[in-house]
Amino acid sequence: MKDKTGALWILFAAMLWGTTGTAQELAPDQTHPIAVGAARLAVGGISMLVIALLMGRVNWKQWPKKPTAIAALSMAAYQPLFFSAVTITGVAVGTVVAIGSAPVLSGAIEWMFARKRPSPVWWCSTFVSILGCMLLFMNTQSVSVDPNGIVMALGAGLSFAVYTFASRELTSTHHPTMLVAVVFTLSAFLLSPFVFVLDMEWILTGRGMLVSLHLGMIATGAAYLLFAIGLRHVASSTAVTLSLAEPLTAALLGVFLLGEILNLTSWIGVILMVGGIGLLVFMTKRSKSNQQSRLKKHQSVF
Repeated sequence: MKDKTGALWILFAAMLWGTTGTAQELAPDQTHPIAVGAARLAVGGISMLVIALLMGRVNWKQWPKKPTAIAALSMAAYQPLFFSAVTITGVAVGTVVAIGSAPVLSGAIEWMFARKRPSPVWWCSTFVSILGCMLLFMNTQSVSVDPNGIVMALGAGLSFAVYTFASRELTSTHHPTMLVAVVFTLSAFLLSPFVFVLDMEWILTGRGMLVSLHLGMIATGAAYLLFAIGLRHVASSTAVTLSLAEPLTAALLGVFLLGEILNLTSWIGVILMVGGIGLLVFMTKRSKSNQQSRLKKHQSVF
């Protein structure tokens, strides 16, 4: 049963990530995006560490240092790279390049290091979903392509792909709660210098505190916990493609909560993303069922 629901855990995580943009819109004015990123990692990491301690999940014996360091560095790098890309080259281009490149880069990493070639269904789903993402973001805004912003957006996409691949290895030996607690606490420590450079007074206001708690505990801690649980049962490339539900959720929240308007092209993008992600979820379940059927048939022969 767990194998069949792995993709759904990833989708739930992406939906929680999709609330990030709406929450940031509700943050106090002149709040720097990188400051928000640093705060969400700190709150998320520390809250998950407390939960892990209360659950008695802390086990430092034989903790794999290399994949943990890679995952923490990747997550810490993602925040400034993504927000800088959006600032330099615009929300539309920055988001499409960062989020759209992550599945392709994830598939390449999995192919190179795990010797696992992505399936034709994955390629089809990824292509349709990325096309939908492009239509969703790139039709209502003037497009400004800045080479530096593109490089940073690609760096953000690579960071998320590397984080997912490294976390996939960690989930096989460690509880997801402890994984998220350790990785995000380390990531927050790596981003801590920004606290002394950027204005953090916003977090002391009532609205700023609520936003930081939501971003840290829900859109980061809980979301990445669900993501880690899902990673136990699906390939890293599949998980990254399913995470495209994040911009889809953000766009729909913008329509229904912030009063934003999507034109026909945007709605076509929404339909393509729903179709691409739905195809991957359906085929993932079907593939697991077929594998179990073949296994039972093989066992019955002997």
